Amino acid sequence: MAKILQQPGSSSTITRAPSSGEFLGDSIFRAVAYSCAMLIILLVAFILWQIGKEAMPAVGEHGLGFWTGTTWDVNKGQFGVLPEIWGTLYSSLLALMLGGIFGISIAIFLTQDFIHDRLATVFRTVVELLAAIPSVVYGLWGIYVLIPLIRPVAQWLHEHFSWFPPFGTDLSGPGMAPAALVLAIMILPTVAAISVDAFRRIPYKVKEAAYGMGTTKWEAILKVMLPTASSGILAALVLGFGRALGETMALAMLIGNSNQISLSLFSPANTLASLLASSFPEAGPVEVQALMYAALVLLLITFIVNVVGLGVQQYTMRKFEGK
Repeated sequence: MAKILQQPGSSSTITRAPSSGEFLGDSIFRAVAYSCAMLIILLVAFILWQIGKEAMPAVGEHGLGFWTGTTWDVNKGQFGVLPEIWGTLYSSLLALMLGGIFGISIAIFLTQDFIHDRLATVFRTVVELLAAIPSVVYGLWGIYVLIPLIRPVAQWLHEHFSWFPPFGTDLSGPGMAPAALVLAIMILPTVAAISVDAFRRIPYKVKEAAYGMGTTKWEAILKVMLPTASSGILAALVLGFGRALGETMALAMLIGNSNQISLSLFSPANTLASLLASSFPEAGPVEVQALMYAALVLLLITFIVNVVGLGVQQYTMRKFEGK
């Protein structure tokens, strides 16, 4: 590709072919980039191979019954992860609903001229600092602050709306609701930060064109800015959902670690990541194989979520952005 140079004090341009040094630098950069990409692929393949090798005996013995079983009993040699799959998806979806709503709302608040830019930078930094708090600290905060705080509300909801499945039990301690609330706070920085970047990438002339057509501020936000930033917002939601699926320590401390399938927000449950964290330290050879099988299940769920999210993002980009 010809290179264009501008001479100082002159409006004329000089074109020339890239030098050998520039060709060499470009070749080295490409080689390093391709090597890094290949290393990532090889690393993922190596991890899958190691986990799959350890899980193969359990895969052969339990088969698809491992996915549909509801009992995890080492003494009887019975292993099933359906309650853990349910708990993983249920808690993650609840967290995504809460974290997604608040994350996108924060992004709108920080980018659509509701406050001064300097103050918006301060708020954005505070939100992003939530990602620096260790998971175990969130767990302790949930146990000693959040559960006592929401227990009276949970009790009132159970007393007056016990006919409604999500309020069918009371909150005696750790359960789905405190776990989902803490998980929503943990994914909030991811959703908010990426959504802010998605809004900031929109050219200012798009907003000016919306106002020029007579829209109000909220009409411009809801009918122009949100659709235009939809691909970036979807990417934020997918990454937040992926973070929620793999979260371990806070969930292990707050969800109750109970093998049951329930729609109730106040009953204890379990997740695949919590099962792995709580069972591995004392697991024998047979249980380790089953836990590796559970790890494969979690990896597959995460992979499917990311593929579906990427497909939805591409569809949105074609529909709203013409890409």
